[in-house]
Amino acid sequence: MRYILALFFPWAVFFTMGKIGQGILCLILQMTIVGWLPATIWAFVSIGGYHADKRTDRIVNAISQNGPAPAVPDPRRI
Repeated sequence: MRYILALFFPWAVFFTMGKIGQGILCLILQMTIVGWLPATIWAFVSIGGYHADKRTDRIVNAISQNGPAPAVPDPRRI
């Protein structure tokens, strides 16, 4: 859904992710015809980074709840 929004309204994507300052800057960039393509690319890259941050947060929360994995000996040192 965010990718479709990023294609037509790149500035709105930043608002949905809570990045108000970047959204305003993207809106200013998008106001020019030349800036439409960079704004769209920027929005697509930011969505990918947003999903990566959420994935990392889930991994960190899972590790902190379950504890670290047991140590496995390095097979190169045997």
